[in-house]
Amino acid sequence: ELFEARKPKDNAIIAKVSGRVQFLKDYKAKRKIAIVPDDGGEPVEYLVPKSKVIDVQEGDFVKRGDNLIGGSPDPHDILEVLGIEALAEYLVSEIQEVYRLQGVKINDKHIETIVRQMLQKVEITNGGDTTLLPGEQVDAEEMHDINAKLPDGQMPAEGKPVLLGITKASLQTRSFISAASFQETTRVLTEAAVQGKKDTLIGLKENVIVGRLIPAGTGAGMNRMRVTANSRDAALRASLRSIESHLIAPQSAAEEREYELKQGPEAAIGDDPLGKVQGEDFTTQDLD
Repeated sequence: ELFEARKPKDNAIIAKVSGRVQFLKDYKAKRKIAIVPDDGGEPVEYLVPKSKVIDVQEGDFVKRGDNLIGGSPDPHDILEVLGIEALAEYLVSEIQEVYRLQGVKINDKHIETIVRQMLQKVEITNGGDTTLLPGEQVDAEEMHDINAKLPDGQMPAEGKPVLLGITKASLQTRSFISAASFQETTRVLTEAAVQGKKDTLIGLKENVIVGRLIPAGTGAGMNRMRVTANSRDAALRASLRSIESHLIAPQSAAEEREYELKQGPEAAIGDDPLGKVQGEDFTTQDLD
């Protein structure tokens, strides 16, 4: 239930703001309560079934994120009210509690890695000056990369984090090879072919599938060497493009002389042995 991010059956209601509890009108099967913020903001109202036990009393002060009724809180509510860090701490502690009851010891880092993948997506709330649309779900890293490429003065995209279950998160990974190896292989490969996707082979799973070293340990060293070589080649290509126009042979002697005159007397002499023999005062006018 926790790994799939399902809503608990009898989930608790958590306070969205800090303030004083106020009991309002009773209905046939429900009771309305409100939290009045101390800063004078609008009260936040909740409808609570009468079959539920309310954990607060009239006039009690509650903090943001406190339970108003008993039960397990909905992970999506924790994400909305308290943010990513509070949700990650809650998931790790609850999952560890399940394993401890079975006498199993697991390091937190393994569960944190899974939670990180469950929180990899963001829902675009404001597309800004990018091509992203409101309501679209993309990787947080992808949104940051798109924002980083925007020219100065343009509005970046904004998004809110989304919690996905491990099954859905595995199918929505950026690597279509990794997604196809998990479930719905035909659909994943068909969509990748139609959209013309490219797999950059960043993760472990896709590298194992294609028979390459994983990007860790020895594979990480190879990857660093590959990145260094690519950056060096890119620098060489850029330098060659900058001098490419100077490497084009002139069509005639007149064009060559005109080009040398534009460069100045020093460029005309260059490393020419004849120029060195004639002396430093030798200029192109002496060629006439």
